Amino acid sequence: MNNRLLVALPLAAMLSLPAIAQTTSSDQTQPAATSSAPASTDNATGKAPLAPPSREGFWGRVNPFARKKYVQRQTEPIRDRVNELDELTSANSKSIKDTDSRAQTGIKLASDKADTADQHAIDAGNKATAAQQSAQQVTARVQTVENVVGNIDQYKASNQTEIRFRPGQSVLSKPAKDALDEMANGVKGQRGYIIEVQGFSSGKGQTAIETSQKMAESVVRYLVLNHEIPVYRIYLVGMGNAPAPTDDAKAKHVSGGRVEISLLKNDLEQLSANSGAPATSGDQQQQPK
Repeated sequence: MNNRLLVALPLAAMLSLPAIAQTTSSDQTQPAATSSAPASTDNATGKAPLAPPSREGFWGRVNPFARKKYVQRQTEPIRDRVNELDELTSANSKSIKDTDSRAQTGIKLASDKADTADQHAIDAGNKATAAQQSAQQVTARVQTVENVVGNIDQYKASNQTEIRFRPGQSVLSKPAKDALDEMANGVKGQRGYIIEVQGFSSGKGQTAIETSQKMAESVVRYLVLNHEIPVYRIYLVGMGNAPAPTDDAKAKHVSGGRVEISLLKNDLEQLSANSGAPATSGDQQQQPK
């Protein structure tokens, strides 16, 4: 009996030593960790790095009697630091994405503003070109008007017709009417023209003047009644037996009666064609009913 007690007591002491050592190690670890000097905080979490325990227990690094709670106490700080690092990494990633998104938005806004400025510059250039073209057109128009106004009273012969009469007669023949029709049809709807009618008659004195006047009046009457040419565009004169100029610059008297009809034009018609302005009521020809 005494022998059994002697064997059991040393065995119990040996079995209790690991537990006592583990408890002592855990108790000594906490003061060592708290009493250690503060380390540098230049890391991701801003906290001091984990310090290893000053003593590692009775069995050192190999402790076959380590319990679950002991392992949890040893790994819990590491797990907390890992979680903090994960949170910091996630926060940094989100911050980087937000910064990149703001940068892309700013770049796009600047690009849109640059495109808008380019479009405004193009529009301004187009407007400037259009204004320059309009100014050139106005300048050309003013020059044309100045030329026309300067030559408004300068009429140039455009067409000339001569009608023959038998001695002592003032009635228009069929060829004479055809010649007048051709001339009148060429001036319908036009502006800036006058018709000069000069009558010549054989004979002498006042009788010849009256006869030439009657022949010229018959021509004017036909143009006004049959072609509705305004009277203010016709200038009539009876020349009597005035000499007619010839090509060799020598005047000579002619026998019989004749009427010279001359169509004279200025530049007013050209100005009307360039501006596209409608003819005035006095220049519009009325169609016979």
